Amino acid sequence: METIQTGSDRERAARFTALYVRDHPRVLAFVYRRVGDRAAAEELTAEVFRIAWERVLKGGGGVTSGWLFVTARNLLGNHYRAMARLTELHRRITDELDRTPASGEDSAVLDTLDRLPVRHREVLLLSYWDGLSAVEAGEVLGCSGAAVWVRLHRARKAFRDLYGEPEQPQPVQPEQSVQPKQPVQPVQSKRPEQSVQSEESEESA
Repeated sequence: METIQTGSDRERAARFTALYVRDHPRVLAFVYRRVGDRAAAEELTAEVFRIAWERVLKGGGGVTSGWLFVTARNLLGNHYRAMARLTELHRRITDELDRTPASGEDSAVLDTLDRLPVRHREVLLLSYWDGLSAVEAGEVLGCSGAAVWVRLHRARKAFRDLYGEPEQPQPVQPEQSVQPKQPVQPVQSKRPEQSVQSEESEESA
């Protein structure tokens, strides 16, 4: 069977592009069904094809549809292990903060971390709590150091956007508007002649 490794560079690139167009939706669906998170599935799928392209450039073994799914399964294994470590790490953080009364700032940080998506929270915890380098965090997360930097940049921005954000107040139901009272009609003042006539009538009576 002909693989992507055979032929000229241009032919290999063309075959890889065709493979990507054909198999990317299938690999993405395969990963998404197992992680249940669209963004995480897209990142893992992108990593599958990045590894595949690097393999093509280095002249490694044949990259086929089956190879893509095997690679995706391996990355999923790394992802599951990372999730387990993240859960344990988050438990440790929570336990430590429970034992030591947290300052207002610590509580705000923990609250913000809880509100972040898992993909952002994990890379922040590995980088800042565990002090791992990008390469080390990449080994834990099953991606390259360069991918960690990209994820860390996005995670920092997401954290900044949420940190210190005031809680949105609940909308207040507007009270029924009170209809304005009808304006009081001014009392017409009597003309002097009318007053005199009225007094004369009273005297005659």
